[in-house]
Amino acid sequence: MQLHTRQTVRFSVVALGLVLLVAGTGLAQSSNSDMGTWKLNLAKSKYEPGPLPASDTRVYEVWEKDGVKATMTVVVDGKSTTRGYAAHYDGKQYPYTGNPEYDTVALKRIDAHTVQGTNSKGGKVVLTTQTVISADGKTRTQTATGVNLKGQKVHNVQVYDKQ
Repeated sequence: MQLHTRQTVRFSVVALGLVLLVAGTGLAQSSNSDMGTWKLNLAKSKYEPGPLPASDTRVYEVWEKDGVKATMTVVVDGKSTTRGYAAHYDGKQYPYTGNPEYDTVALKRIDAHTVQGTNSKGGKVVLTTQTVISADGKTRTQTATGVNLKGQKVHNVQVYDKQ
């Protein structure tokens, strides 16, 4: 009888451990719903003051377990540039390379589908963004507001499709 009880307890502990492991993996994936390759949907996007890029492909990868590494390939006026950063979601400034408009980014995760960002140039905030991933994980909408290097107000709504 004791052998049967010990086996039952052992089985229950192992089963519970597996359930917690699977649940934890699911939560980790849901908080990383923004990872992967995304392409700009030009028809659904709006850039003020413009111009729209000819293309914009972004790759987001997990960085240091709780951060993100972003690599963007943007084509404007026939010229391709690569931009990017690696940052944690802690609200601290991290280097942003390849974009003359700003040199740092600070990210804060609001929930599993929403990230707020702040881009700065020389310590001065020039652009704030809110990125929302759709519930089905197929659409990324980024709304950016601020002032560009020419002093023009910026209000961009960028819609990306998951690849």
